Amino acid sequence: MQIIEGKEQGYADWRAKNTDAYGNACFVYAEKWADLMEDAIEQGSKLEDVANQLSHDADTDGITGFMYGMAVGILASAWIYGERLRKWHNLKTQISNEGERANENGSVLNPAILNIG
Repeated sequence: MQIIEGKEQGYADWRAKNTDAYGNACFVYAEKWADLMEDAIEQGSKLEDVANQLSHDADTDGITGFMYGMAVGILASAWIYGERLRKWHNLKTQISNEGERANENGSVLNPAILNIG
């Protein structure tokens, strides 16, 4: 996983703080997913065309929806393609226009929200 230049130490510190099984799994999944996407991008694929399938391919341990959202947040803040992933994720996840608003303000939508209606 290629970290944004200048964020390497911050990422390493953040990852080192997540030693519990749940937190560590979020980072392991995020890194697997990023590696798969980087390989696909290097082979000429567009991130937005492969991110969804590769998110499933990277899920070898049965992540939760919240863990998926955390992985997007991790990658958005530290990975060289993170901003593109964040914007793709928000538009894919939105129900109305909240993804567009999240893209404008730099946030990540939580995909683990239950809507009853």
